Amino acid sequence: MARGVALVDIHPAVEAGVNKQDLDGLMALYAPDASMVLPDGSTVTGTEAIREQWRGFLEMKGRMTLRSRYAIEAGDLAILSNEWTYTAGDQTMSAVTAEVARRQTEGGWLYVIDHPFAGLEPEEMTALAAAVEG
Repeated sequence: MARGVALVDIHPAVEAGVNKQDLDGLMALYAPDASMVLPDGSTVTGTEAIREQWRGFLEMKGRMTLRSRYAIEAGDLAILSNEWTYTAGDQTMSAVTAEVARRQTEGGWLYVIDHPFAGLEPEEMTALAAAVEG
């Protein structure tokens, strides 16, 4: 069973995982039933589907900088948000996230909802989806 990490360590772990190309490290941040919102606004659920999304992202071999905006606990749930920027070659993308984490029985936290593009308007989401696919 996944143990999770301290709530304050989730965002640094994402940044490190991306910059170190550590797919397993990124996946260790997600609960088995987690969902992720994709650039086109659709969602995928489960760690295998989320792994495929991260795999494609890491294949771009870019560099991420991330600034945590907040992490607010409410019992066994927490809402988090960060601002991230990702640069791969001459392309840069950035967004503000909306995330939900759940406390695990061992005390650590894992993502249950990850919306990496929450701060984008619909037309920005469309443009980002096209850039990621193309």
